[in-house]
Amino acid sequence: MTETTWKDLLAARIPDVWLSDIDIFENQLELRQQNRIPEKVFAETRLRQGVYGQRYDNGQRHDGITTRPLNFPEGTKGPDTIWDAPGMQRIKVPFGGLSAEQLDVMAQIADEYADSILHITTRQDIQFHYVHIEDTPDLMRRLGAVGITTKEACGNSVRNLTACPLAGVCRTQTFDVTPYTKAMADFLLGHDDIQDFGRKFKIAFSGCEHEACGLVNMHDFGLLARIQEVDGVPTRGFRIYVGGGLGTIPHNAKVLYDFVTEDQILPVVQAVSRVFARLGEKQNRNKARIKFLVADLGIEEFTRLVDEELPTMPHDDRWTAFLTDLPDYEEKPLKTAVSLNGATLSPHYLAWAETNTYAQRQDGYYTVTVNLPLGDLSSDQAFKLADIARHYVGDNIRTTVEQNIVLRWVSEADLPAVYEALTAIGLGAAGAGTIVDITSCPGTDTCKLGIASSRGLAGELRTQLTAKIDSLPAPVKELRIKVSGCFNSCGQHHVADIGFFGNSRRRDSRTVPHFQVVLGGRWRDNGGSYGLAIGAVPSKAIPDVLEAITTRYVAEREDTEIFQDWVTRLGKKEIRTLIQPFQTVPAYLENRSFYTDWGDPREFSIGDIGVGECAGEIVSLFSFEIAKAEGQHFEAMIALDEGDYGLANQLANNAMLLGARALVRNQFLDVGDDPERIISEFRSRYYDTKLFFDPFAKGKFAEYLFDRYENPPAVVNADTASQAIQEAQLFIEAAHACDAKLAAQAQV
Repeated sequence: MTETTWKDLLAARIPDVWLSDIDIFENQLELRQQNRIPEKVFAETRLRQGVYGQRYDNGQRHDGITTRPLNFPEGTKGPDTIWDAPGMQRIKVPFGGLSAEQLDVMAQIADEYADSILHITTRQDIQFHYVHIEDTPDLMRRLGAVGITTKEACGNSVRNLTACPLAGVCRTQTFDVTPYTKAMADFLLGHDDIQDFGRKFKIAFSGCEHEACGLVNMHDFGLLARIQEVDGVPTRGFRIYVGGGLGTIPHNAKVLYDFVTEDQILPVVQAVSRVFARLGEKQNRNKARIKFLVADLGIEEFTRLVDEELPTMPHDDRWTAFLTDLPDYEEKPLKTAVSLNGATLSPHYLAWAETNTYAQRQDGYYTVTVNLPLGDLSSDQAFKLADIARHYVGDNIRTTVEQNIVLRWVSEADLPAVYEALTAIGLGAAGAGTIVDITSCPGTDTCKLGIASSRGLAGELRTQLTAKIDSLPAPVKELRIKVSGCFNSCGQHHVADIGFFGNSRRRDSRTVPHFQVVLGGRWRDNGGSYGLAIGAVPSKAIPDVLEAITTRYVAEREDTEIFQDWVTRLGKKEIRTLIQPFQTVPAYLENRSFYTDWGDPREFSIGDIGVGECAGEIVSLFSFEIAKAEGQHFEAMIALDEGDYGLANQLANNAMLLGARALVRNQFLDVGDDPERIISEFRSRYYDTKLFFDPFAKGKFAEYLFDRYENPPAVVNADTASQAIQEAQLFIEAAHACDAKLAAQAQV
């Protein structure tokens, strides 16, 4: 008797094009297992279907829900490829919109194929970890049958399109961007013009200019809703942004067009995609994002190229077909709005309602935020949350970029019952949108690029802050904290009031987990400004640093002064003085806890960097030399604050040069001070030999140094000076990592 497969059972419910993609992927999976296609070719295929490898050398979960399912020998990295052990599966959820049925199916998948956890990402996606690659075709089919695809969730493609989770119910929106987000996501999925990108491409929609909403300022392509008179008629449209992005070096997006009517947004994004595919970097992945192309060409030239591209494109009926459905688009509540009418409410409910409910523009209805610690939802909770949604809001569910879930269209009279239902399944925590609602990337739990435990730190900070939330002053409660496990800003630390990103330093013969403290970012105004790193602090001292910063902020703020303005007024010199007492690493025998990461009792290490004694004289020399580079870098930040962009740029360049010199002097004491000679020696001794190549950057930070001296910017302004400072910071971090690696290798 032939066994019925998921392919047979669900084929009729999956769109034909998705079904074909899954079949092709399954065929290539078989061919790769038979070694009939190269791993490099298959890797791009699986990434475009959302299938990632994941890390196992740390693997400690920090949510208290589950434990690591695989046990590898202590101190080893575990398997190196996706064939050796389970990996990660990412899906696409345009604008974060989910139905109760979809939530049910994802809970089933988490139970049957993963570790019983649904992880919400900062792109409103959902990820499943510890998934065996052999299971992914069936997993994709089960998702496809309920309208969810994994196609282009990863890889060099258009990633999930994000939008404000309050779109349509927001009191300050220009108009609901939801149907436009869906139309663009459908249009671009699998489109021929997005198949030849050098890197990923991220798009966001925002309905409000001054809220966080879709964070259009930090995206490759952003659309901000506007209404403008055209021939005397109020007309919907969008301001178009291009070339933004976080990553290692954040770029503020530039305005491509101040106003584009709604019928032109699809041809414009297609034209931008074609220009990016044709002119974007393909060989050097470190420069392959569109932000680098826009920066190199300048926004005027990039706009000219898009203008030229638009009339050359063959007409596509889909550009405007979606407009005919707009008048019929309406999100409907499940229940009629009823007032609470003075019902007696508990203090716990009132505390929750203050932070986790939002009065919609529609009278009598509220949006409820389900606050998810570390963005994690157990499969059991997901099943029960789907049932709660069915009873109170129907399919009006969305994920958020702050790794939470919202239930929209809750009748006011139902709020206490919703709170009780959420509390019964462990999802009734208050504090959404406050300092305890910390965003974090996966870090060393599962990410191969993680340096320090972002989830571990975020979990510890959340625990400590929650315990004293009632006593925190209001200005502190309102702050946003975001944590990344490395410099890549997947936790969006650049736009946090207080951000942290993982790195490391050495004390004697041991590597110590650290986090850079990033201050001055602005979450509002669609990610209006980026913070800069102030200094590296041992991971175990971060809670004390946070306490010191927030205490001084409350004591010194003027009237209604916001945190960013206080940071600017205080100045980086004084802030550096504030954190300096926490930067010291105690000796190993004095306090061993500093040599472990949050949530992991093992002694800290990075990848293959071993633990052992090093050559003291060489280490002392490097430490002395690199301190000069760090000093120049700090002076560059001061110059930037004071508006002396030329000096800031020069000092940042000097900092990179001194960082290179610090390494060169480990091998060649008499290198001297001539920049050309330093760069030449650094290139031959560290770049050409790949000694400066590490698992995280693969040499790209060396290229910052070369570019700065071989191709200096034609114009030095606030943007280019800020970029130089951030490049110098990353170069110095890479120099530390290189020195640590070489010292460890010398002891083998």
